[in-house]
Amino acid sequence: MTIWEVGPRDGLQNEKTIVPVEVKAEFIHRLAGAGHRVIEATSFVHPRWVPQLADAEELLELLAGEQRVLPDLPVLVPNERGLDRALSLGVEQIAVFASATETFASKNLNRTLETQWSMFEPTMVRAKEQGLFVRGYLSMCFGDPWEGAVPIEQVVAAGRRLLDLGADQLSLGDTIGTGTPGHVTALLRAFGDAGVGIDKIAVHFHDTYGQALANAYAAWQQGVTTFDASAGGLGGCPYAKSATGNLATEDLVFLFEGLGVRTGVDLDALVETSLWMAERLGRPSPSRVVAALGAESDA
Repeated sequence: MTIWEVGPRDGLQNEKTIVPVEVKAEFIHRLAGAGHRVIEATSFVHPRWVPQLADAEELLELLAGEQRVLPDLPVLVPNERGLDRALSLGVEQIAVFASATETFASKNLNRTLETQWSMFEPTMVRAKEQGLFVRGYLSMCFGDPWEGAVPIEQVVAAGRRLLDLGADQLSLGDTIGTGTPGHVTALLRAFGDAGVGIDKIAVHFHDTYGQALANAYAAWQQGVTTFDASAGGLGGCPYAKSATGNLATEDLVFLFEGLGVRTGVDLDALVETSLWMAERLGRPSPSRVVAALGAESDA
């Protein structure tokens, strides 16, 4: 199985204060040292929208100049301009960010549910021509703060559009954390019925209602093997105020270790990394495992 670590991007983009670029680089190095094979490093969204990640170029240049072994470092790009910036730095994996609902498409992308695809298509086509791996994030797959519950068939149709445009992988996002294991199971089965292989799907859960870990287990039972998670449970969504922290990577690793599933991540090293970052952010980690193991190490 694969953990797609989103802490440096999705985790830090929601911080009220700007984290220094040197701290971001050290965070990534520590995550890599804990065994992560995929770390989403940053985003090339315009700094006006996500000022916390305005140092994207500086961060990647700093990492490249340190001559240290790094895992895969995908980045989020919103459009062709963002792709140009990523390509100039030698990025090999990108992600685009789409919506499964009308209102979120309007608020987050300034597009309709239908017209958003014309924004992604040239970016994805060019990326594939350059040999890049392309991930498609789909947000609001379970619930929308303005529209309520999102019909499963609507999510499947939007996900199919991303895959048809060339996405190598589709990450289904529970942006506001309202999903439940039954809903997860039904949605994944619906994608299967629509001809989408489970190997194409990743899941991205938020823990607003305390269901993220149960949802991850439900997805695992359906055959999903790629899980997005954020070290220490950092993050949320700056465009959906009801979205709280991401599923904590430590909690996910603890779950899979209990199932006898190898993640490749050293839990103790990861906890140390999250405690280190929590000190720099000036607040404790919301991860249950970080709290438990951190307390044991202090005892």
